Formats: sequence, C-alpha cells, structure tokens
Amino acid sequence: MALTRRDFIKVLGAGSAVGLISGCGNDTDKLSSQDNRYEVAKTGNARILHITDTHGNLLPNYFREPNVNLGFGPTFGQLPHVVGNNLLKQIGVKAGSADAYAFTYNNFEDLAAKYGKTGGFGQIKTVLDSLRESAGGVQNTLTLDGGDTWQGSGTSLWTRGADMVEACNILGVDVMVGHWEFTYKEEETLKNINFFKGNFLGQNIRIVEDALMGDSYVTMTERYDGNGLFNEEDALPFRSYVIKNVGGNRIAVIGQAFPRTSNANPKKYFFPDWSFGLREDEMNELVTDIRKNKKPDAIIVISHNGMDVDIKMASRISGIDAIFGGHTHDGIPKPVEVNNAGGVTVVTNAGCSGKYVGVMDLNIKDHKVMGYEYKMLPILTNFIKPDVSMMSFINQMRTTKYDKNVVEARSDKMSNNLDRIGKTYDAILTEKLCTTEQTLYRRGNFMGTWDQVLVNSLREEYNADFSMSAGVRWGTSVPAGHDVTMEDLMTNTSMTYGETYVNEMKGSQLKEILEGIADNLFVQDPYLQSGGDMVRMGGMDYTIDPVASFGKRISNMKDDEGIAIDQNKSYRVSGWAQVDSVGNGRLMWDVAADYLRKQKHLNLTKINHPTIKGVNNNPGIENYGGKLI
Repeated sequence: MALTRRDFIKVLGAGSAVGLISGCGNDTDKLSSQDNRYEVAKTGNARILHITDTHGNLLPNYFREPNVNLGFGPTFGQLPHVVGNNLLKQIGVKAGSADAYAFTYNNFEDLAAKYGKTGGFGQIKTVLDSLRESAGGVQNTLTLDGGDTWQGSGTSLWTRGADMVEACNILGVDVMVGHWEFTYKEEETLKNINFFKGNFLGQNIRIVEDALMGDSYVTMTERYDGNGLFNEEDALPFRSYVIKNVGGNRIAVIGQAFPRTSNANPKKYFFPDWSFGLREDEMNELVTDIRKNKKPDAIIVISHNGMDVDIKMASRISGIDAIFGGHTHDGIPKPVEVNNAGGVTVVTNAGCSGKYVGVMDLNIKDHKVMGYEYKMLPILTNFIKPDVSMMSFINQMRTTKYDKNVVEARSDKMSNNLDRIGKTYDAILTEKLCTTEQTLYRRGNFMGTWDQVLVNSLREEYNADFSMSAGVRWGTSVPAGHDVTMEDLMTNTSMTYGETYVNEMKGSQLKEILEGIADNLFVQDPYLQSGGDMVRMGGMDYTIDPVASFGKRISNMKDDEGIAIDQNKSYRVSGWAQVDSVGNGRLMWDVAADYLRKQKHLNLTKINHPTIKGVNNNPGIENYGGKLI
C-alpha cells in the first residue's frame, strides 16, 4: 500500500538532515515551509543546481538502479562502482527507506509501490524554484544541465528535441553541454541551440578543417545567429566557458561534451563538420588561462565525460573546484573528493531520467572556495505539486498531432509512419501494449529485462539465430504487474537511428564484437572506456572474464540449446542502431511493439545473462541473475 503524505513525512523526518527530503502534495501554490524538505537552507554564498541525462523524460517515471556496476583495479569498491546493500552501508542509508528506493535497486517493486514514481519536469521545476527561493533568490543560484536531455522519448524524437529545449527554458537552465543532442542533423542541433535561452558550451568540440575551407558551413551558421561558429580562428563551434555572477561571485563554468561522440554515434549522418575528444591538455591550458587572466572566484566544469573519466581528469588538472558530471547515470548522494597538485576537486554525478537534483552550496571567501555542502535530492513525484506553467506546456505539446512532416529515422522508407498520422502524441504513447510479469529494467553491465524484450523481438522479426542490442544506459523501468505502454517502450528505444537489420556473421566475428566491446568497458584506464555497457545478446550465452587481457575475455559461447558456437559457421544475426550504415528494416520500437502486443501478459522465461568470472567479492555486483564462477 502506498504511503500517505503524513506517513511519508513521519518516516523521513530524521532523514532530512542528511539530504533525504519530502515534498508537499497539498493545495497551496508553494511547498509548505513546515514540511518542505526541498527548502534546503543555504549554507554558502553561491548555490549550484544540477540535473543531467533526463533523456527526454518530461513525465514522472520509474527507474530501477543497477545491481551490476563493476569496478576493477583503482575503481574496485569505489563510487560509483558499489551497488545494493554495499552502497547503503557506504552512504549510511537505512534499507527500506525512501533514500534506499532512490539510490539502489533493493526491493524495487515493494518500494516503488510505497513511494511511487520519480522525476517529472513539473516536479523538478517546483523543486528548483523552492531551492532558488531558499537561497535568497535566483540571483544566488546557477542551474546546470549535463546533457543527454533532447533525446530519449517519443515526443523528443518527433519534435527533434524542440520539446526539451522549451522545457529547459521553463526550468530556467543557465548552462548545458551535449552528447545525444548531436544525434540530430547539424541544422536541427543549431536551431535548438539558437532557441535555448542559456549557454551551450563545449570546450572539447572542434570544427573540422574541410568545413572551414568552404562556404556552406559558415552560411549554415549564419542562419542560426552564428551558433556553430563561435571562434573560426580556433575552430570552436561553441563557447568553451562562460563567467556567471552568482550571489556576487564570479564563477567560471567550462563545458565538456562527451569525448567519444564521434565514435559512439553516426558522425557522417548527423555532425560531419564537428570532431570531439577528451582534450585534457586544452582543458588544463584553459583552466590556467582563466585563473590567470579572468581571476574568477571559482571554476567549475559541467561535464558529460562519465564519472570515472571525471575523477581521473580531476586528479590530473589543478584549479577546478568542482565537476558536475553526467553520461554514466550514477545516482549517488555522496560526492568524491579528488586530490591533485593544486588541492582538491569535488566530483559529482546526478543520475538520470529526472530522478534527482544535485545541490551544491559553495562558501566563497576572498576569491576562493573555502568549503561546500552537497545534497542530491530524489524527486519523489507523489509528494511534490507540479509547476502549473510546466504542466501546461507538456499537456499542450502532447496534443500535437503526428503528421507527414515527422521524421523518425535516417531511412526515407522508415522516416514517417502512416499508421500514426492524425493521432495525437498522447494517444500514440498511452497505448497499452501488454502487462508484464517481471520488472522491466535496463541498467547493468551485462543484461536487463528490457534488453531481453528487444533482442527477442529482433530474433522473431528476422527469424534470426542471434540478435544484438547496444548496451545503452538510458531507458525507464516498468514494475512487475504493471501495464507496458508505447511510452515505456519509446523511452527505451527512441533515437534518430533506430533502423533494424539482419546480417550473416561467422561465430568468430561474434566473438570479435564481444571482445571489442568488453575491452571498451573493462579496460582499466577510464580515458579509454566508452562509457556504455556490454552489447546485449539474444539467443546466446557466454562466459566473460572482465579482468583478462584483450581477446581473452570471452569464452564458452553457446546458443540457447547449449550447443557451442562454431567459429567457422555463419549465423543469421539481427540488430539495430548501426553507426556506420543504415539498416533497411523496421524501426526498433515498431518491431518491439508488435512483439509486446502479441504477449498480452509478458513473461520472459529466459534471460541471456552471461556467466562472469572473478567477481564474487566485488561490491559492484549483487543478486546477479546468471552464474558467477
């Protein structure tokens, strides 16, 4: 049974001091000052508010945290590579509490029934306004968005990210960076940036030389008020940093986009004129230059590197006071303090799907950060009254009718779905596809139940021996016993390159693919990691040794019948979301929707969890569904 508001406040009363908070749910326009755990008293003189990786989720949703997030070598047992009960101990949270629900996978179904959905831009807006008010006004705050905001839902796909831009304007986002923002066409991205009222930053993005040699790129940027050509001499499409006045303090904000965007996403289809990279040397030079010539009171970075990369960068560059990170969706309430030659840099990450708001109060004195306090506040939807202006926008946007101008894919054949024309976005997305016997989730290094749905549907669509689905980290959850809607499916599949395909592959090629992705994930140098998870394999089980060397991690590949994969035999393999080519099959969400409609009551009898070697004592894995050896 769900908690009443009175029960909720009673349960949380003592927790507010350590960042556990409740909202209201009453009929007043503002959160009640007596019960409002979101009214966090300002302890410094500059408040930084942080959201990241909302992935197009304007509405409240469920999100199950991972039970597998392995760390090895220097990251073994270190945040964010701690899950479940080990994480509860490390952050000092009681099992069964609202914080336990927010930060771990533990007892997800029971706690989801008790505490309800999380996130929702209407609720986030209410919380941000409360945090601004308790800081003495918006002039004392700075709101950062870590990117992966414009992609991840049906409406963001159909509006090409424009719905999220307007939602962020209503939220009052001051500064943002990008990753999936670049998976629209360049002109669409520039149009969105032009519409965004804040600053879009990217110190590690460059214009490729060929683009600057001709006239077409420059002409394109002129159509969007110069966005995309911030500094032609240095080949900078966007500002590297901006200085903001926060409570009378000059704070320099540097933006860091996802360094591997060009490798992880279809560059030639979407952003042929831009290149990406970590560019640590340039970051170091920029921080030094800002300190010397701009003399700010603080320097912070809004980053989409991923937390392990941010931690390494913080250890190697002096002069950054705090890094507000994204990309790896790490929902942890405790920042990591990283020592470097110049002192300490604080590294945070604020989860995903609108589930949290990070709040850091900086104590600045004599042009120096003397201390900080940090809270990551779970957005517990049922206890927060949504902002009227935000909900008005969302509701109106969802009445938009799907028409022939909607573009869903790269493929001309798949770019527009005639079956959806004339229906409102809301009508399309609220379709019930089936109910589910198991909780559908995605997060985890190896496999999730949502991923099993996708690979099962791909195998059925193409009568394939095996299927592959990328180990992306975005996608909301559906608790066991709930209806599965088209909206739920779209939050796990919506992207601008969702075409499916089928190919012939030898067993040796499948092993090469698994080995390559395993190396991207488990190589111990964070700068060489891709930030995603293992490819999901449908119809195949295998054994993986994460700490083995390249080429020796994968073994014992077998099909669902237990028959060994012949390295010289060709197999029929289906998949989706190709980077370097365009599949000629139906879009992933349409393939999976048909599969789910047939199920009526989804019951996954087989999950292709790989067998994992050498992780029995690793605090980054718990209650694993497969074998551990």
